[in-house]
Amino acid sequence: MAMPKIIKFWKPYDVLTQFTDPQGRATLADYIDIKHVYAAGRLDRDSEGLLLLTDDNRLKTRLTEPRYAHPRTYWVQVEHIPDEAALGKLRHGLELNDGWTLPTQVERLHQEPELPPRDPPIRVRQTVPDCWISLTLTEGRNRQVRRMTAAVGHPTLRLVRWAIGSISLAGMKPGEWQYLTAAELASLDKVLKAKAGR
Repeated sequence: MAMPKIIKFWKPYDVLTQFTDPQGRATLADYIDIKHVYAAGRLDRDSEGLLLLTDDNRLKTRLTEPRYAHPRTYWVQVEHIPDEAALGKLRHGLELNDGWTLPTQVERLHQEPELPPRDPPIRVRQTVPDCWISLTLTEGRNRQVRRMTAAVGHPTLRLVRWAIGSISLAGMKPGEWQYLTAAELASLDKVLKAKAGR
């Protein structure tokens, strides 16, 4: 029996998390030439970062169903400088139009993360300061991170999913993909089993 294919991909900005698009927009097919792998989860067109793809339907289910909740870490550039009150609301949960969010891990980054420039660049307003925060959550609601930062008065300017569990984009560039290493596969299996066993 063939081993399942599992790859990680750094999705660039303005790329759809699908392989075809009738409108001719950029898709995964412009970067990935492996047959029969599909995105396990999604990442909005205007977001960047880590996407896992696989031909294993069981794994795809475990990566997308809420009962297998697992940590996802985002680096988020926001307008203005969030104070401890705003960060506290993000940490403890806040009410969105589809209910309360679960507690999250949030910290303000004291320096800009080493990321390639976005193409096209974000809209910068000279009179409005911005900063980066790291946000780790276990939910996967539609546009959740953007809605959370907006709810505390700090609209998202740039959103990069840096890690899923302990699997990260370290050593990669936008548009690149790699097969998961044996260590990454083991860590992913461990975190999914731990969450399922709760």
